[in-house]
Amino acid sequence: ASPTTSGKDAQLVGGGRTMFPDRRMVALYGSPNGPSLGALGEQSPEESAQRVKKMAEDYQQYSKEKVIPAFEIITTTASSAPGADGDYSDEIPVEQLKPLMDVAKKEGIYVVLDFQPGRSDFPSQVEQYKELLAEPNVGVGLDPEWRLAPDELPLQQIGTVDASEINRTLDDIAAITREHELPQKAVVIHQFAGTMITNREQIDTSHQELALTLHADGHGTPELKKET
Repeated sequence: ASPTTSGKDAQLVGGGRTMFPDRRMVALYGSPNGPSLGALGEQSPEESAQRVKKMAEDYQQYSKEKVIPAFEIITTTASSAPGADGDYSDEIPVEQLKPLMDVAKKEGIYVVLDFQPGRSDFPSQVEQYKELLAEPNVGVGLDPEWRLAPDELPLQQIGTVDASEINRTLDDIAAITREHELPQKAVVIHQFAGTMITNREQIDTSHQELALTLHADGHGTPELKKET
């Protein structure tokens, strides 16, 4: 089921206006700029849509919850170069994202816009894409490991963000959701190390407009995974 466009009648992918616990997402992750950052960039937007819809169908037999297809788009990418704005984060222009967004809307695919802010901050970057967040099938992913202090560079350390900045971001996303009378938005916060989020217990989980999800993953040997 494709999401309707706007207003109180807008539906999530798969129906309804509450994200969880009655649905799961299976996503293609990456960038429209090419395959180096993930599977989403390995084919055209139309081919990506058919690929992820097939994946969701394949997973449905293993889940009592509805499995929906999703694109997780690396919208801003931490960069080794400062760029014109000096923030060590490359922002994909909204117009460049439109082909993926249009296909997702047409095909009934949820979209998570993923942010790697570098020396910028999450509220500033999310603000640049509020036009896209006015759609009912679009949520947000926050990657604190790429949130850098003014003297830090990507890949030299694991980044960190305080709960206060996350809360400002959540306030902004919730406000967009209320303004456009949209269904709940998924907000995925990535954390694989304790240092990535300071004062985590102070994160505001009260926004009814948001389905807040902590993504804790482990990569590597069993020992490394246990440390996550």
